[in-house]
Amino acid sequence: MKQVSLALSLILTGLVITVVGCDSNKPPAPPVKTGAADTTPMSDGALMSAAGSPGRADNDEGVNQYKLGHIDAAIDRFQKALKADPNLAEAHYNLGLSFDKMVKHDEAAAAFKQAAALAPTNSAIKDSPTLKKHLGM
Repeated sequence: MKQVSLALSLILTGLVITVVGCDSNKPPAPPVKTGAADTTPMSDGALMSAAGSPGRADNDEGVNQYKLGHIDAAIDRFQKALKADPNLAEAHYNLGLSFDKMVKHDEAAAAFKQAAALAPTNSAIKDSPTLKKHLGM
């Protein structure tokens, strides 16, 4: 009987600790600032295109394929987007990311160069660590 009582006490203690630690109404704590510069590079994510582009649907479907890890399908969609809108900087950029994943560095560099030329003020493109790596920046 003592063993059952002890087991139940341990289980209840675990539940109480779990419930007390899970306050869903409490907002997450802000990150602690140490004063040191954050040297972690930003992660590169494929970019959705702006409304109004004739290549938007293909580009955005390419982004979905890229996120799923279907890089060949993503490349196909980004290339279709660029046929519809050759000036779609996001599709060039996304194509560069995809070629980088496929270890096709010459193709990635060409796509990144075009993206940077088309959108020199787009911070998501110009500040991309992967783009900078390919363009020697």
